[in-house]
Amino acid sequence: MKNKALNRQFGVFVAAILLSLFLLPFNLPAQGLPSADQQKLLSVFHSISSQQLYNYVFELSSEKYGGRLTGTREYNEAAAWVSSLLSSWGVEPAGDNGTYLQAFPNPYTLVLDKGEVSMVINLSRQGIKVPATIKKYYRYEDEYLPGGTSGSGEVTAEVIYVGYGITAPELGYDDYQGVDVRGKIVLMENEVPFRPDKDPETFKKWKPYSFHQYKLKNAVAHGAKGLLYFYGPIVNPNNDYVEGFVYSHVGRTVVDDIFAGTGKTYQTTVEKIRNTLKPQSFATGKIFTLRNKTEHHPEGIGYNFLAKITGTDPVLKDEVIIIGGHLDHVGRCPELMPGANDNASAVAVMLGLAKALKDSPVKLKRTVLFAFFGAEEQGVKGSEYYLEHPIFPLEKTVALLNLDGVGQGDKIFALAGKNFPWLFEPVARANQEFVHRELQTNYWANLTRPRLDAARFMDKGIPSLSFSVFGLTVPYPTYHNTRDKAELINPEILEDLSRILFLAVTELANAPLTKSN
Repeated sequence: MKNKALNRQFGVFVAAILLSLFLLPFNLPAQGLPSADQQKLLSVFHSISSQQLYNYVFELSSEKYGGRLTGTREYNEAAAWVSSLLSSWGVEPAGDNGTYLQAFPNPYTLVLDKGEVSMVINLSRQGIKVPATIKKYYRYEDEYLPGGTSGSGEVTAEVIYVGYGITAPELGYDDYQGVDVRGKIVLMENEVPFRPDKDPETFKKWKPYSFHQYKLKNAVAHGAKGLLYFYGPIVNPNNDYVEGFVYSHVGRTVVDDIFAGTGKTYQTTVEKIRNTLKPQSFATGKIFTLRNKTEHHPEGIGYNFLAKITGTDPVLKDEVIIIGGHLDHVGRCPELMPGANDNASAVAVMLGLAKALKDSPVKLKRTVLFAFFGAEEQGVKGSEYYLEHPIFPLEKTVALLNLDGVGQGDKIFALAGKNFPWLFEPVARANQEFVHRELQTNYWANLTRPRLDAARFMDKGIPSLSFSVFGLTVPYPTYHNTRDKAELINPEILEDLSRILFLAVTELANAPLTKSN
């Protein structure tokens, strides 16, 4: 899914506007844990081991789990492994029919080979009767990756640049006006040309056109046979499947080659679209070949993995704090996409936290639900399904603490802490008193298409923080590719975040929360 860091980019808005977007159903008095409880908790706090958490990441990102694409056997085996740990610790199942699993429909697509993206170069010259052509083949992963839901097939055709691929009559905008893409390959931008920080209300009108599913279906509706999606190159299984429609994700090298010799430059063209909100589509004259081999499974079933520690208070146990993080990644394309940081790192922290809370001598008054969501990478579908079929009533859900990409860094970021200071304060207090990591937060408007499980909860008015980490430079891009491996994980940040959340969740689960006005 597009890079989750984009959420931060759009998060700085006027405080009064942001706070008006959310209702705060609970209020936490400023306080910490009683000193007697702090002493009881310290032995458990120090038992959280960076090596053990790293071992969890190493296991989940290994070959045996096949990149954990929701719907596949390998994803289900990863869930079974998580189940074996939680059940051994006495953490209760909270899914369907006394199990840990909550099932939901989830079609998925397997990518079976590396496919091809190539440019056909005509070498014919005057006097040569038979045209001679060669192909420039682009490099797998460095310059292209197969579309995660591409149809099988091969197409060779002219490339038509169609900007953002949007047809929006009510906005007076149509990227397909004046170009004929029937039987052709379209080159398309991701997102929309209007930024949410420019005018949030106007952006809402553009938002539906930012979804990958819309863009692909619109290309098909206009008769295109293939798509070069300027979105990566990364693996992205969050799209629709259309039989026989072939698409791949490409990087800047491919885009620049398509624009070369057309009398236009890519940067000037896309800036003109953004500045004027006028399409700049044109026939490039470049001939490309796209080929992919895939296998679609419309019958696919996904699972959320749900486990709980039931509260001890006869009244407060009906209220729930959710610790969330997605278990899935993007599978194989066709090489293994390990997903160590995204999101085995979060699963490791959740496991460390679950064991610590279960072992703690300070029992929880409220219930804590561990929600290992499925299909986050396929459109944030697991958390969407949970909210439509909640295990605990949404009005009894105190908050979500979500984790996504918490292994590559040495500093901690909590999205939306300024929206919900009562929820962030226990986190900040635990860090300040016991851990001392750099901890940042901000406001979050949650205006763009959902890229995080926390976004689904915010849409339902449930206070949510989403944790990530930053601050360390990795030697190469790792987002949704083969390089997101355990060797780049910082075990100490896993340990520190687990410890912080152990203290913060204990406080939230036991503090007197009152309804806000």
